Amino acid sequence: MRTVEDIVTLLGGPEATATRLGVGLEAIKKWRQRKEIPAKHWAELVAATGLPLDLMPRHAAPSPRSESPMTDSTVPEGATAALVLADGTVFWGRGFGARRTTVAEICFNTSMTGYQEVLTDPSYAGQTICFTFPHIGNVGTNPEDLEAATPVARGLIVKQDVTEPANYRSVQHLDAWLGSHGVPGIAGIDTRALTARIRDGGPPNGVLAFPADGQFDIAALTAQAAAWAGLEGMDLAKEVTTRQSYAWTEAEWHWGTGFATQAAPRVKVVAVDYGAKRNILRCLASAGCAVTVVPATATAEEILAHKPDGVFLSNGPGDPAATGVYAVPAIQGVLAAGVPIFGICLGHQLLALSLGARTYKLDRGHRGANQPVKDLVTGKVEITSQNHGFAVDESSLPEGVRVTHRSLFDGTNEGIASTRVPAFSVQYHPEASPGPTDSHYLFGRFVEMIEARKAA
Repeated sequence: MRTVEDIVTLLGGPEATATRLGVGLEAIKKWRQRKEIPAKHWAELVAATGLPLDLMPRHAAPSPRSESPMTDSTVPEGATAALVLADGTVFWGRGFGARRTTVAEICFNTSMTGYQEVLTDPSYAGQTICFTFPHIGNVGTNPEDLEAATPVARGLIVKQDVTEPANYRSVQHLDAWLGSHGVPGIAGIDTRALTARIRDGGPPNGVLAFPADGQFDIAALTAQAAAWAGLEGMDLAKEVTTRQSYAWTEAEWHWGTGFATQAAPRVKVVAVDYGAKRNILRCLASAGCAVTVVPATATAEEILAHKPDGVFLSNGPGDPAATGVYAVPAIQGVLAAGVPIFGICLGHQLLALSLGARTYKLDRGHRGANQPVKDLVTGKVEITSQNHGFAVDESSLPEGVRVTHRSLFDGTNEGIASTRVPAFSVQYHPEASPGPTDSHYLFGRFVEMIEARKAA
């Protein structure tokens, strides 16, 4: 294996290496410190240096009994599952959940709680989730903590084996729950090493294999991961959206009484379902909305036929530019009618596209329940829950659209508002309550906007 110093020398020094790979000198400095170059650059390095792929700088391969990544196909003792990345890296572990093989984008989530809500969030379609918190599954599963009827994530990656549930609300073990829904899991791998790889090189494609016969064809699994197209350019909203319109009346959950029911709404709202989380709909109902949910493909005419006082654009998976092919014309039709709009996550990105801005894929995405966002209007900082791999390009925002929120992690856009039409949106998830109520004001703001327009 060649070292990072070898590669930098072969390419003519740090500046030449940075120019060749399209990165900054700071990135070269970090690679030299870590003695590893992110996998996404290996193909270009192979072309530039003539070296074979197996000589690219990476962390030294550990012994077969280690929990860290390795590249040979020897099945370690006790291993029943494997995570195989597109670059050939293999993480061996112990399988649970469904005995099957899935291919997906591998992402990480830093949340310490709420794993059932995360697994059923439709925004995770096309992804396998690695939790950085080591103890996942300890509180079991129950029918009240669902964001969709079934898990949407393609797989689950955890550090520790799932233990017996220790919570009075538990109805079913996480292992059995995943198995009943066809979702495989893998435990016992070095999730820190995997998270660092994603952090430095971006989310890779990978195959989670938990075969019933215990046989692993690593070459075939690597090829399967490498051949998968990835999320960029992929429209997944059509896969997770409702197939027909329906009314939603369930409101927020309260300890001791469960979910409330909206019986006295003040305004009528149409929620466009690009992959809507149930708790968003509950928050709308609790804010005084009579909610009608329509499919992602609903046209402006179909949305306006419900005579809404306001329109909500939901979260969802995939590339917003791909979903925007049909969503943007519908949203623009609603904007032209002057109906107030509120968007969350994918809905935020689609509103931005409809107003003339652009979106782009983040290097690693934002997924966790502890992300600070500054409200530029009030100066307050909110602790937010986030789950997105794409973002709005602030430099592309047209005149008449102002930035309202910004991430204090990396400075990316977290909210916009139009100064010409009644429309605003945020990138994060106010309904997920990490603050726990830092961001609930947004639902009230939406209703106030609707009532102001009705009174005008």
